[in-house]
Amino acid sequence: MKRGIVLVTLGLAVISVFVGSGTLTFQGLISGDSQQWLLLYETRLPRTVSLVLAGGMMSVCGVVLQKIMQNPFVSTNAIGMVDSSRLGILLVMLFFPNASILVRSGVAFVFSYLGVLLFLALSKRLPQRDPFILPLTGMMFGNVVGAAASFFGYQFQLVQNMSSWLQGNFATVMKADHQLIYLTIPVFIVLFFMLHKIMVLSLGADLAQNFGLNVNQLQFLLLALVALGSTAVLIMVGSVPFLGIVVPNLIALKFGDHLKNTLFLTGVTGSGLLLLCDILARVVIAPYEVPVSVVMGILGGILFLVLLMRRRVA
Repeated sequence: MKRGIVLVTLGLAVISVFVGSGTLTFQGLISGDSQQWLLLYETRLPRTVSLVLAGGMMSVCGVVLQKIMQNPFVSTNAIGMVDSSRLGILLVMLFFPNASILVRSGVAFVFSYLGVLLFLALSKRLPQRDPFILPLTGMMFGNVVGAAASFFGYQFQLVQNMSSWLQGNFATVMKADHQLIYLTIPVFIVLFFMLHKIMVLSLGADLAQNFGLNVNQLQFLLLALVALGSTAVLIMVGSVPFLGIVVPNLIALKFGDHLKNTLFLTGVTGSGLLLLCDILARVVIAPYEVPVSVVMGILGGILFLVLLMRRRVA
């Protein structure tokens, strides 16, 4: 089963390279068609690589957040991280309109990190018996931050720029400007080497302290890594809903929730699901395409409802 998921993801990656409005075929590449090789290097390969890394990173960030907060229904979209980044990007657009991508990324990361720390402090004051209290509070927290961003956006006529910047869409990914997405690779590596600590932390703060872990310090570090990885994805391709919630839960249902056995598989499955959604986004109204966030919103929403109904039956 695990090998099958990996093979399906690889197959979707190959399909992704050859699907699109421009003509790209095996025969053309073998014959040395310069236009097709240019299309491959400049757009198709960067786009496919970005899809793989973005899907994997968002899924891994989701499962790490779920372990930190001991709740299967939280993700970067559900606790205000994306909205906090959005506010930071808006302020950069307002005060530093000509800022480089690194400056925008840095400010977005700082706001994302501060937002998740604020929500973490808020979550400690919430009742823990109902697992839906935390994600619902996160949605309200995100809506408050998002409303503040929208207010300033309307005041200074930046709503359209901000919306286009943050809408999940891989159509603009090019070879020359997608390097920031590679920041997700060291984040994933560091999280992989911290698997044991993450699993101990997921058992509860008291037990983690008994094992000799500095809980607060570990939480701050893990949340910084999650904020860094999710910000890299957000800056490059925008926000994609549901991915960080449904993929970890689907993997946990099938293979259990031990990260040592499932973290890599979670990343691969997230990549495969995002590849599938992007392929559908390119073919549903070809030669035009819809934002991948729209397709993922529909498919992810259906999967999320299935997970909720399965939980209710159980």
